[in-house]
Amino acid sequence: MAEAARIAVGLEMTRQRPVVNATGVILHTNLGRAPMASEAGRAMHDTAVGYSNLELDLGDGSRGGRLTYVSALLRSLTGAEDALVVNNNAAALFLTLAAMSSGRSVPVSRGELIEIGGSYRLPDLMAATGTRLVEVGTTNRTRVGDYRAAMDESTALLLKVHPSNYRIEGFSEEADLASVVDLAHERAVPAVFDAGSGLLDDRTPWLPGPTPPWLSREPGIVQALDVGADLVMFSGDKLLGGPQAGIVVGRGELIAGLRRHPATRAMRMDGGSLAALEWTLSTYADKTAAELPLWRMATADPAELRRRSETIVARVSGARVVEGASTIGAGSVPGARIPGPVIEIPGRGETGFGELLSFDPPIVARREAGDLVIDLRTVRPEDDGVVAAGLEAACPS
Repeated sequence: MAEAARIAVGLEMTRQRPVVNATGVILHTNLGRAPMASEAGRAMHDTAVGYSNLELDLGDGSRGGRLTYVSALLRSLTGAEDALVVNNNAAALFLTLAAMSSGRSVPVSRGELIEIGGSYRLPDLMAATGTRLVEVGTTNRTRVGDYRAAMDESTALLLKVHPSNYRIEGFSEEADLASVVDLAHERAVPAVFDAGSGLLDDRTPWLPGPTPPWLSREPGIVQALDVGADLVMFSGDKLLGGPQAGIVVGRGELIAGLRRHPATRAMRMDGGSLAALEWTLSTYADKTAAELPLWRMATADPAELRRRSETIVARVSGARVVEGASTIGAGSVPGARIPGPVIEIPGRGETGFGELLSFDPPIVARREAGDLVIDLRTVRPEDDGVVAAGLEAACPS
């Protein structure tokens, strides 16, 4: 019986449950990336627990398309001719290559042959679509001439990939998107850009004030289309702040070809997730996206974070408020740090971390040089009491 109980407890710990993210990593891959707005969650819930007009035209009762509304939103927001949505960005790239370059070659810079979490490797994905990868340039330096030299009659398209989870610094150079687009169009092939994280517009018009400096090297979807990219793909979570999705925007005839591909049905989103994505995109359309949890956390007032931190510290023995930094996470804006106050409990890194994980609800903290660190940027204000209670239990006097 004791062994059965142990197995049952271990299994129960793998079951999904809400946790408090006190790591300061806003898009924490292990914790589900971007938390959706409660309204987006309600849209998902309301669609999932009943029936909806997912593929019904309410105007005449005929069969409708599940992507009609979301595609209209994306066309309006990006200026693209058309849009397609699938279940994640890896699927969007897979579909694009399967439909457009299977059996043909695609040049890619060696500095952009990405690997992300879960051992997802771009060369492996390309091989699975039947595309022949042609590596160009070197790891740290690739010029547009390298793409030109690699092109021949078998070249199906030019692919540029934003390395969203790493940076190459120092003696480095890359061919910018505009140069790659110009070459592609000179050779009459499409230019495809995998933007990854999904910053809709690098001017961030939904935020008050100037664009945050930590976004300075993140490409905007609108800007990628403005320089002539034929297809641009990006995530629906991450810097868009919605549910997991893969979004492709661009030229109408190319999107139509993707839509006709037989793999598209295997990658489609369910109705509830689409409802959440529609709601999220609508906040960009009506200029209220600053209220999405992602953007609220990323632009939180440091003075307010300090006030909240000091309130908790007053209840926890040995805790103090120090200057620290939060990160974006999930392979977005690599190296960028958002300065702000954090709670530090010296010497409690190992014991306190485990104790907080066993709290109800579990609290996920950071461990730094043997110290326990709590960053309230990623904690909802209504959960501050939970964090304080967890720290009192994990770090008794």
